[in-house]
Amino acid sequence: MILDRLGKELLFFDGGMGTLLQEKGLKPGELPENWNIEHTEEVLDIHRQYFEAGSDIVLTNTFGANALKFHGSQYELEDIITAAVVNAKEGANFGVHDGREVYVALDIGPTGKLLKPLGDLSFEEAYDAFKEAAVYGEAAGADLIHIETMSDTYEIKAAVLAAKENTSLPVFATMIFDEKGKLLTGGDVPSVVALLEGLRVDALGINCGLGPEQMMPVLEEIMRYTSLPVIVKPNAGLPKQRDGKTWYDVEPEAFAEAMENIVKKGACVIGGCCGTTPAHILRMTKRCRDLPVKAPVPKTDTIVSSYGKAVVIGEKPVIIGERINPTGKKKFRQALKEHDLDYILKEAVTQQDKGAHILDVNVGLPDIDEKEMMTDVVSSLQSITSLPLQIDTVNTEAMEAAMRLYNGKPMINSVNGKQESMDQVFPLIQKYGGVVVGLTLDENGIPDTAEGRLAIAGKIIREAKKYGIEAKNIVIDVLAMTISSDPEGAKTTLEALELVRKTYGVRTVLGVSNISFGLPYRPAVNSNFFTMAMQRGLSAGIINPSSEEMMRSYYSYCALMNYDKNCEEYIRQYGNISAAFGAASEVSGLTLKQTIEKGLKEEAHLLTARMVEEKQPLSIIDEELIPALDQVGKGFEKGTVFLPQLLMSADAAKEAFAVLKDKMAAEGKEKEKKAKIILATVKGDIHDIGKNIVKVLLENYGFDIIDMGKDVPPEEIVEKAVEQNIRLVGLSALMTTTVGSMEETIKQLRKAKPDCKVMVGGAVLNQEYADMIGADFYGKDAMQSVYYAQELFGE
Repeated sequence: MILDRLGKELLFFDGGMGTLLQEKGLKPGELPENWNIEHTEEVLDIHRQYFEAGSDIVLTNTFGANALKFHGSQYELEDIITAAVVNAKEGANFGVHDGREVYVALDIGPTGKLLKPLGDLSFEEAYDAFKEAAVYGEAAGADLIHIETMSDTYEIKAAVLAAKENTSLPVFATMIFDEKGKLLTGGDVPSVVALLEGLRVDALGINCGLGPEQMMPVLEEIMRYTSLPVIVKPNAGLPKQRDGKTWYDVEPEAFAEAMENIVKKGACVIGGCCGTTPAHILRMTKRCRDLPVKAPVPKTDTIVSSYGKAVVIGEKPVIIGERINPTGKKKFRQALKEHDLDYILKEAVTQQDKGAHILDVNVGLPDIDEKEMMTDVVSSLQSITSLPLQIDTVNTEAMEAAMRLYNGKPMINSVNGKQESMDQVFPLIQKYGGVVVGLTLDENGIPDTAEGRLAIAGKIIREAKKYGIEAKNIVIDVLAMTISSDPEGAKTTLEALELVRKTYGVRTVLGVSNISFGLPYRPAVNSNFFTMAMQRGLSAGIINPSSEEMMRSYYSYCALMNYDKNCEEYIRQYGNISAAFGAASEVSGLTLKQTIEKGLKEEAHLLTARMVEEKQPLSIIDEELIPALDQVGKGFEKGTVFLPQLLMSADAAKEAFAVLKDKMAAEGKEKEKKAKIILATVKGDIHDIGKNIVKVLLENYGFDIIDMGKDVPPEEIVEKAVEQNIRLVGLSALMTTTVGSMEETIKQLRKAKPDCKVMVGGAVLNQEYADMIGADFYGKDAMQSVYYAQELFGE
């Protein structure tokens, strides 16, 4: 059993399947998975070569085998996957001569689509596609499932859940990071580790996109955060062209040397991706086979995460925004009843701007469907903020639905010491992952003493351990009781905070404002209690970030305790405030530019409708829409704005532009669209994420986009370019096996329409490779494509 060896000895994956298929004659645009049936001997021979080179785990030729790609195909998906598993197993029979125990891993790659709300594929549709492949793979005899080359945490969550809920196989997962340690959708290393560990994969890591040397910094960060065995599968360097063929610039011996260093850093499952051949794997296994393995070291970080950000709840306290909660908020209750999501989103944006690190989300009202509302609100919040969320509900159906759809590792509020509560909540934490808030109350109520609350905390921690939930994933709430009815309440809470931290070493949280209920001028009591609680061990305060008194206490405390290096945050907040004490006045509302930057679609629509009555549409475009998109685009380039925020800003701009377009049409002044541009994903490639992102941005900058879709033959692109007299074509490809189609398309365009420029993009490309295939421009990201189009057309 592979799990008995995992983390205890070094295990070797194989190398690039596509690289060898191309050598054996795979044509540009041809589906590699069809070779499992049409060219069985060639596929079997590739597997045999890798087993002979020393691979312990060989991947099936099923990277793109899913229902979305093979719907309506000449072959049934089940037949493709079954043949692939059989081929790999046969390859083992022919290729292993030294008695090694080897394994066949079902290879599952990305769908090539963005999931909603950013794309058109729902989470459950993605789940179903992965489920079908996983079930067929297990039935055919695969030993494990390896989910690889994922660039979106939401998509890999769907894939992992599909594999774990529908098979009994071990699950490995690897993501594709860039050199900055970021995913396409903005995720960083700790957020990915937190998610995958929460979902209980058996091993995690990185593959594709980078060569072994470029992967080292990412590996070091993975090792800093994970407690699991780590997988590393680099490319053989960077792609190049020689004699019309693709090759990679890291030779087998250099690859093996780099992989030795990777093992010494802590990886215990290694292999290769694009460009790696049996020669690379042979050198690697010979050089590394006898290296000692560093056993995974358990980490104790308490981490919650979103798609693009991880928050470590540690020594420096964090702020959980409390305003998305109907308790005591008449307007908020009304917004819930009317399903006014835009009001709720504005509350989230305000709290984010005021300094919240996590947002509490409570939508419980007696007369609404809490499950439906919770999922709607969580999904919407994830589209406009990268802050992690705290799912706050006593309704376990709503809790599970939100946890399932949440893109990250959430905080869950809450469980308590009642056996019924623990029986309901802990299985959900075990299944989906999360940091759970443990309330120190049980069947006998809330203890009057600090010792009583400590005892319940211990009970919660011990019960959680039965589900494999570690103490690092529990945050204890010793409960702040109002001093107006319990004069000793604050003292008891503070004592309990300190006892819990010292006894169990876990993190703590409090709903701070409860302490002052029923008293006048509550901010004075709240802010002083907040400071006292942080001093006694409070890790996270659930507060109102718009309360100047509370935030002043927070920033002052962090500066005094040296959590704020060089007092930078404090100075940033208060550097412009005079010594005569005072606070800046509240902003009455957001400008149109700000609503677009923050991705508030409905607000952008309403503001534009008001503005257009007093201002010319073209002025609004030039002064509000374009500057907003430029600002977001620059943030995306710098890595301060992530892909979901970029796309939501683009959608908000569309809402605004729709109003302006109607006004201009009514006045007979409709602005003409700029030049036409063709976009297409090349033949054989169904991965259209990059193309769709570029399309959204170019359209928002006024260009007329002809979207030819995915898997488009060169002839069709050329025909359309000639017919429409196109001056710019954008081509996208994700897989190395389809870059040949991109080159062929460029060649045909050069002959048929030499004045047409070609820009290219995709995870497998770089500037040097783009130059070699004859492209005029390589877009490292979507905004670069916009800038090139503006330059080309004299914008």
